[in-house]
Amino acid sequence: MGCESCANGKNGQPAGCKNNGTCSTGGCSKLAVFDWLSNMELPGNVTPFEFVEIRFKNSRKDFYRNATKGHLNPGDAVVVEGSPGFDLGIVSAAGELARLQMEKKKATKNTRDLKKIIRVASTEDLDKWRDARSLEADTMQHARTIAKTLGLEMKISDVEYQSDKSKATFYYTAEGRVDFRELIKKYAEAFRIRVEMKQIGARQEAGRLGGIGSCGRELCCSTWLTDFRSVSTSAARYQQLALNTQKLAGQCGKLKCCLNYELDSYLDALKDFPKNHNRLKTKKGTAFHIKTDIFKGVLWYIYEEGGASSPVPIGKDRVSEIVDLNEKGKMPQDLLDFAIAEEPKAEESYGNVVGQDSLTRFDNTKQKSRKKRRKKKGPAKQGNPQAQNAQKKNQPKGNRRRKPRNKQNPNKPNKPKKD
Repeated sequence: MGCESCANGKNGQPAGCKNNGTCSTGGCSKLAVFDWLSNMELPGNVTPFEFVEIRFKNSRKDFYRNATKGHLNPGDAVVVEGSPGFDLGIVSAAGELARLQMEKKKATKNTRDLKKIIRVASTEDLDKWRDARSLEADTMQHARTIAKTLGLEMKISDVEYQSDKSKATFYYTAEGRVDFRELIKKYAEAFRIRVEMKQIGARQEAGRLGGIGSCGRELCCSTWLTDFRSVSTSAARYQQLALNTQKLAGQCGKLKCCLNYELDSYLDALKDFPKNHNRLKTKKGTAFHIKTDIFKGVLWYIYEEGGASSPVPIGKDRVSEIVDLNEKGKMPQDLLDFAIAEEPKAEESYGNVVGQDSLTRFDNTKQKSRKKRRKKKGPAKQGNPQAQNAQKKNQPKGNRRRKPRNKQNPNKPNKPKKD
């Protein structure tokens, strides 16, 4: 997400505003929250909610207790307790919106378990935070090299430094279990910090890295999606999609999460279709189901014997009638008696509604250079013209000389210069 034309640049920092995410607008953050309760005032006897939602790098968020007793707005930079030390985060939700977020995520409201906000961040705190963020790229490259030398089958996808540079969290992905005890010792010796390892899935990795999906928009996992449900190929079958892994898989290599968005609507629509409709028996032969149009409520069938025959479209209500007849032991004469009459296709005619004269009007056509040729004006030559033309053809090219013309009067030859 970005403020208007601002986008995520290097190391997850904004590439447009150059404020490194501290512009207090909340537009540069992933999983941004719109405070739709900001204009609502609380009753006089109600105290403001004391817990606040704080966001950190990428999509990491947590709830903290407001120990400052001051009013905090979304976008404010605050210093919070770390483990150990302190960290810096941005307020993403406060007040009644934070209460709803805690109830949705079933977070505990015990003051002993939740950490507290120490103070509002100062200029020095922001400078330390920027210095810590600047070390993450080099640390990640060095960490990948160390893991590769140890021969561990894992991938370091992201590194997050704590604001006081006392701790760094390494996010990694791996297919199986990884013994990284020796790896932690190498990291502690190389970076001189407290090391914490967190394993994430392929979907969480794509959400932290971000990107553009096949729809042309930012990835759902990096903008608003937090609940990663399992996606199976049956979701594509119900929606009549081709089982092509290259088209159904996202940037994480897994099936796209958007396959589940409209699945419930398709399942509700399929309840109105008849059951046991895969095979219909007629006196002409047995017909098999090959295609379904859920939106129009039409099913296509083709005969087993006549494989080269064209498919027959039948409405779902008419299919139910044929199924009931087959269950009673009766068979209709032909499926064409139940087929939907195809509407005649209107002839498409091109209409120049935009006023375009030609599709190639912007092409660069090669224009031939026009040379101005001056016609020779003078008295007509006497004699036989055919003999004169034959004489000119027989004359060699080297002997043909043109008389120099006067610039002022081209009809008169130039006078020879006197020595």
